[in-house]
Amino acid sequence: MTAPTATAHERIGAAIRKAAPAPAIVAFLTAGYPKREQFRAHLAAVAAEADVVEIGVPFTDPMADGVTIQRSSREALAQGVTLAWILDELAAMPALDAPLLLMSYLNPLLAFGYDALATAASRARVAGFIVPDLPFDEGDDLRRALEARGIALVQMATPVTTPGRLAKVCGASRGFVYAVTMTGTTGKNVAVPEDVIAYLGRVRAVSPVPVCAGFGIRTREQVARLAGHVDGVVVGSALVEVLERGEDPAAWLRALRPVAG
Repeated sequence: MTAPTATAHERIGAAIRKAAPAPAIVAFLTAGYPKREQFRAHLAAVAAEADVVEIGVPFTDPMADGVTIQRSSREALAQGVTLAWILDELAAMPALDAPLLLMSYLNPLLAFGYDALATAASRARVAGFIVPDLPFDEGDDLRRALEARGIALVQMATPVTTPGRLAKVCGASRGFVYAVTMTGTTGKNVAVPEDVIAYLGRVRAVSPVPVCAGFGIRTREQVARLAGHVDGVVVGSALVEVLERGEDPAAWLRALRPVAG
């Protein structure tokens, strides 16, 4: 008997778990930055080394993002990068080994239409979405549209999420839970203090899916510090800066992984 094909959101979880015992690398790049014509090459290079890839949809007011991703978003928009363009580019590319997620603020998704979005995302082999400005309590319509196609809606938790709400957020998340390591915006360098480690333990204790820590993760030392406390780490601003400088993103990602033993 042929084994059933894994859904898109199941592929995300499987890719993260496969990296164990080291944390999986979830790598973020802003679509179309620094140059729109480099998007396919950059995505392929990142996907060759990362376990999961998060593609940022440029937006005029990326309120959860720090200055690096704000800058990249603004410049990508100036080059005409849109949600529709990203989905068309992904659909035209060969399939990549790493599962792909789109990180988008809500307005572009609303403008596209949830049902049309789910159809286009499935055609583009998008495995999931992260929507930082969509409150958990208001996500049912998008969640239903995506789940009909097996696509994940990744939920976000923060250090101030209450225990009762944390259980609901983790229970509804697909693919993984995005555990924000701090309040504020992305891009800051975080030393990963003991209270963050304790918070990540609370998230893992109630989550049925892998837990990935994000915001401020830039170094191999931080990734090593998080080993055993999370299933993966999200690396965003630092990788965007690597692409901005014209450096090799795959080599940088390889250097981010802790040395075995």
